[in-house]
Amino acid sequence: MIESDVLLANHCRDAASMQLTYQDLPAQQTVAGAPRVGSAVLGQLGACTIGVWEISPSVSTDIEADEFFIVLSGAATVSFTDGAAPLHLRAGSVGHFQAGAATTWSVSQTLRKVYIV
Repeated sequence: MIESDVLLANHCRDAASMQLTYQDLPAQQTVAGAPRVGSAVLGQLGACTIGVWEISPSVSTDIEADEFFIVLSGAATVSFTDGAAPLHLRAGSVGHFQAGAATTWSVSQTLRKVYIV
């Protein structure tokens, strides 16, 4: 965690515009495009980690953690390999991933979310 990213008590940050640390998504997760992901950990709340995460337009796969999230910007469809109904994410979407869910992310606009794991 970068010290400047820590969210101090009785303070707030603009998660929609804060600087993130970026990296390429591993090749084994990339289906199409050249996905880059950015993240910043804001801190801990009990046993939970809270942070900001972003992904560029692309198609990629993932195995999800148990996570609650709020989409700040962008658009994506998340499909599940178990046949569950896909999630159509956009600004304002609030969701919950079940740990172990195998997903495919089809990101049409750079998506940024706040997550709690």
